[in-house]
Amino acid sequence: MKLVLRQPQLYRFLSYCNESNLEKTILDCGAGGDLPPLYLFLEHGYKTYGLEISDSQLNKAKEFSGKNEVKLNISKGDMRSLPFEDESISFIYSYNSIFHMTKKDIEASINEIKRVLKPEGICCLNFLSLNDEWYGEGKELGKNEFLQIERGEEVIHTYYEINEAEKHFEDMEILYKEDRVIERVYEGKMIKQGYIDYIAKKSNL
Repeated sequence: MKLVLRQPQLYRFLSYCNESNLEKTILDCGAGGDLPPLYLFLEHGYKTYGLEISDSQLNKAKEFSGKNEVKLNISKGDMRSLPFEDESISFIYSYNSIFHMTKKDIEASINEIKRVLKPEGICCLNFLSLNDEWYGEGKELGKNEFLQIERGEEVIHTYYEINEAEKHFEDMEILYKEDRVIERVYEGKMIKQGYIDYIAKKSNL
């Protein structure tokens, strides 16, 4: 099966990974769903690992794996405490997942990602920006942190100013950054979404 991702930015991340000389191992933090992006990396010869905290999303990923007879190695887990040794994975991403936590937990998760990344390993993360049309809605939990309804459930959405996330990458080399605003039809309505994408490389020191 040829996979076409709903997250086209991960194709750019794949190209950065393919240019690296590191072993082709990759971890997805937030790997569940009915169309796991890890499949794209599996197609390109990567040894894949994934963590998913939601049972329903994990079950969807397992159904996908069974239907397509692939082993993506997605298991239940929390990105705030990654079950991997220091400097053991070459490439790590968390796409459209990490901002469903408070800023305190986001920082803990990014520290874990940096711990597990190999020297010169590359990570890809994205954050919600203040340009998103849902910014400010819902119950406020902290500065730019809100509990909002998504698909009938209460979900944390945390928003960042344009340069706010730079602090997480001060000990890394930022290879790519993009401030995106997109408009698309969602559930029959045109919506505006704002994201800030990063691809960063860990130092080899």
